[in-house]
Amino acid sequence: MDAATLLDARARVLADLAARRMDSATAVSLLEDAVSERGWWADQWPAGVQYVAGLVAQDVQDALFASVGRWPLCQTCGDAAPEHSLYIQPDLGGPDPVWVCEESGDVVAPLGGL
Repeated sequence: MDAATLLDARARVLADLAARRMDSATAVSLLEDAVSERGWWADQWPAGVQYVAGLVAQDVQDALFASVGRWPLCQTCGDAAPEHSLYIQPDLGGPDPVWVCEESGDVVAPLGGL
């Protein structure tokens, strides 16, 4: 596994955590765990390297939901909808993952672009 792929995934997810002021020590620790686990996963399935960044984002999102709450929250719908999250699409996380509003289905930003 190319370390640059993991570093890119880490940087993109960290940028999105920071953009939503969720880059706490807990969140960064969860990110490090996700990067480590996906590095092992990609070593087992080299063809899956293109999915690593999106899968890391999904892993962090799941871990934060279990410990802190929803992340990232949609900020584009405003008061028109109840509080809701964004999710990574495509479902497998790649090859070009984007954040999508779960209410409207609209693409909000590429991974790393919140």
